Amino acid sequence: MRKNDIYELEITGMTDDGSGVGKTDGFAVFIPYTIIGETVKVNIIKVNKSYAIGRLIEVIKPSPHRTKAICPEFYKCGGCTLQHMDYEAELEYKHKKVEDCIRRIGGMDADVQPVVPCADIYRYRNKVQFPVSEAGIGFYRQNSHDVIPVDDCLLQTENARRVIDAVKVWIKDCNIPAYNEKDGSGILRHIYTREGDGGILLVLVTATETLPGRNRLVELSRSSGVSVAGIVQNINSRRTNTVLGDKNVLIWGKGSTWDKLGSVSFNISPNSFYQVNKAQTLRLYNIAVKLADLSGDEIVWDLFCGIGTIGQFAAKNAKLLIGIEYVPQAVENARDNAMKNGIDNAVYYCGAAEELAPTVIKDNPPPDVVFLDPPRKGCDSRLLDTIALCRPKRIVYISCKPSTLARDLKYLTGKGYQTKKIIPVDMFPRTAHVETVVLMSRG
Repeated sequence: MRKNDIYELEITGMTDDGSGVGKTDGFAVFIPYTIIGETVKVNIIKVNKSYAIGRLIEVIKPSPHRTKAICPEFYKCGGCTLQHMDYEAELEYKHKKVEDCIRRIGGMDADVQPVVPCADIYRYRNKVQFPVSEAGIGFYRQNSHDVIPVDDCLLQTENARRVIDAVKVWIKDCNIPAYNEKDGSGILRHIYTREGDGGILLVLVTATETLPGRNRLVELSRSSGVSVAGIVQNINSRRTNTVLGDKNVLIWGKGSTWDKLGSVSFNISPNSFYQVNKAQTLRLYNIAVKLADLSGDEIVWDLFCGIGTIGQFAAKNAKLLIGIEYVPQAVENARDNAMKNGIDNAVYYCGAAEELAPTVIKDNPPPDVVFLDPPRKGCDSRLLDTIALCRPKRIVYISCKPSTLARDLKYLTGKGYQTKKIIPVDMFPRTAHVETVVLMSRG
């Protein structure tokens, strides 16, 4: 097989990022925008030792699940990857992805329940980050840092769109130069919005502390017809792919917004983690709390707690809640949120969970229930060892990456825990990502 060869392939599988997989000449060929069961014509654009990457030329035999993408930039932009298939096929793909990881990586023949669907598969994101370049404002092309200009991302809310449209006018009026990744010149790196019941928090990520036209920015944002909670300048002068820097400067209003989940409210600052799909977050948290089966007498650990969401959602049914989070601003938010929600049985520690947990257990009674909600890389084995030594009755693991989830479940299985329930929840429609909540019990 060589670059620029053309093949006719049948799609027999799909990858973690949503690309279709065909096979020929002993090679697996990964082809974006294809669906299992299709026959396609493909141009080979990259060849490695054991696999190749192809570009879709023609769909010879389409899947009955193929649909027309409603976003004009879908085949260029890397923001979402599954608009070419109907929602039924998307849910089946996500279910199979979780199931395959659990069996192949986790080594378990556990039953994976159907994916909990999302009622609104567009306009659901309460957080959007747009990179800014000389080419425009939009999203990165898949597997690159080339910005594809996007007038309106269909995953963001209408309110966010209006505010970002106002920012675009400010950029033009005040001649704000885009940041250049190659030489480090320019000012504006990203436009970032967080939306809650308290309005939209607009965050402009800049490479310098200088920001011209602040008054014009405030004027345009506030006249956008949207409730704006505040405008923040986040300064990130480092030559890095990390979006946010450590320094926030308040330009106008408040430096945070707030949102309500069930009976509890949460203050959300620029650097804090908060789930992007509110409707599905409520479903996810209700499932997690039900699996935790709290009676009011349990010691509960909330690890990777962020601003305290899942723990405080469950706190009324716990005797003591202990949260650990490594982002200082998020811990500060968690403590403030507990106070505002009238939760007086919560204690929060700031630091890496794998480093702090052994110390926390020395000063507190062992947990009966542990909530785990780690980043995509999953849990450090040191943390899993500490949890196992504490011997909690139940572990409720919330994961945004099936492969690292399966790895960690296998590790905990070796420590005497059994996987009882696996429930995927579609938090990110039209993308290849899926959230999964798992119940593990000791014994």
